[in-house]
Amino acid sequence: MHGTTEQQNLGFLPDRLDRIGEHIQSKYLDSGRLPFASVLIGRGDEVAYQWRSGVDEDAIFRIASMTKPITTIAFMQLVEQGKVALSDPVAKYIPEFADLGVFESGGGNVPFMTRVPTEPMKIIDLLRHTSGLTYGFQERTPVDAAYRKSELEDWIKVQGDDDFIARLSQMPLDFDPGSSWNYSVSTDVLGVIVARISGMSLGEYFAANIFEPLGMTDTDFAVPKDQAKRIPDCYVFNAKTKMKPYDAPGTDSAWAGSANFQSGGGGLASTVADYHRFSRMLLNGGALDGAQIISPKTLELMTANHLPGGGDLTQHSKSLFSEAENAGAGFGLGFGVTIDNAATMVPGSTGDYYWGGMFSTAFFVDPVEDIIMIFMTQLMPSSTYPVRREIKTLLYSAFAA
Repeated sequence: MHGTTEQQNLGFLPDRLDRIGEHIQSKYLDSGRLPFASVLIGRGDEVAYQWRSGVDEDAIFRIASMTKPITTIAFMQLVEQGKVALSDPVAKYIPEFADLGVFESGGGNVPFMTRVPTEPMKIIDLLRHTSGLTYGFQERTPVDAAYRKSELEDWIKVQGDDDFIARLSQMPLDFDPGSSWNYSVSTDVLGVIVARISGMSLGEYFAANIFEPLGMTDTDFAVPKDQAKRIPDCYVFNAKTKMKPYDAPGTDSAWAGSANFQSGGGGLASTVADYHRFSRMLLNGGALDGAQIISPKTLELMTANHLPGGGDLTQHSKSLFSEAENAGAGFGLGFGVTIDNAATMVPGSTGDYYWGGMFSTAFFVDPVEDIIMIFMTQLMPSSTYPVRREIKTLLYSAFAA
């Protein structure tokens, strides 16, 4: 916790910042709804508020879909180098996708019937989740069911990039690329493309081009055995007991040791401190401590709304997901973006951008107010409680007039 004077100098009322931890403790931890929690609020490069309960300061969390912004930054580095363009067809880099068809009928014990897409899947469709791909956990369509049966989202069972693409290439598209928004494995495909273009594994690329330059020493697809003691318990919501064990802590965790498939959509483990450095780079226009990770103009492009025809997710989303509220929310390249803050019904800024992970982790960056928020816990699914919305409300209520 930073001192009262420092918090006041950063434009906050200290007693109101204290409400954040008090709220999480009383509503979620004391009641047994969440196992533990850690929050960091920054303004500029300074930490204005840091609170944790039930977990060590250096804990290494399973960040799930908070991997997606990192993968997208990595990919946009290759765009900046002219090695790939947003308008390129995906099949140029993933030839296994050349003959993908759009679902018309079938599924289960009946063969799929498909048709030729009206538009080819483009790179930008992967970045903004308009690819026609899906997630099996949505349990919405026969295509979702086929994903679950193939187990292509189980990165422990998938045997590397080529196996993942081989499984995915057997699935029909859920809709014509570019026509709708659907939260999906698109960012995993993006990670495979980064690996194929760079000639490195995704983890190696991340280390050389993002983690090492930013000093993110505890972020990777697998936690080294000698650091695995820092991995906390992970839970899944249970209606009777509130929390049921999902993944073991320490060396028994699935994140300890090596990863068969380096999932660009959700495989990373990280710390509050490391993700704060990543977020500071974003807030600073793509650079931190002399390391230029991405151009300010590229970041500007990434944090614009790229939904087809504009509008928010209430108009475009086919998806069942919980990493963003639909009203007032657009989608950029790797981030959710607030395009109409009034429509969100939560204090904040039009222009902030964010994402979260299925274990209820979350972050956002507000370039208007120079704010960073990082929240870590470990409970699946992230739709279980409205804790992210509550933290944001409490944070902005702590601004001094």
